[in-house]
Amino acid sequence: MKILILNGPNLNLLGKREPEIYGSLTFESYFKSLKNNFPTVDLHYFQSNIEGELIDKLHEVGFSFDGVILNAGAYTHTSVAIGDAIKGIETSVIEVHISNVHSREDFRHISFIAPNAKGVIAGFGLKSYDLAIQSFL
Repeated sequence: MKILILNGPNLNLLGKREPEIYGSLTFESYFKSLKNNFPTVDLHYFQSNIEGELIDKLHEVGFSFDGVILNAGAYTHTSVAIGDAIKGIETSVIEVHISNVHSREDFRHISFIAPNAKGVIAGFGLKSYDLAIQSFL
């Protein structure tokens, strides 16, 4: 099983940015624990603040990986292009959010990714990624 975790804008600041919402652990540290917790899964990680790079990565893995776990950050609520990229690939995508986006600002209640995703997991902190991996197993 080959899975890509794809994180969007500002998720490179995990551990520093709004720890009351996102926690104090960096994603790189968390990713190491994911690899330990799922030793039979070939996990890959990519983060970018640039919309086009996220789309390019979806195109790159979208016909060869078994799954993509995508936290597109704010692009979730603005990017028709990322939604279209997901629609255009064969690999299933799980939309993930660390916070419960439905308990936050109204604009966060809209997702251009969800209609093309296999499922959505939100509000379980970094454990949302664990749940997404388990959904592919």
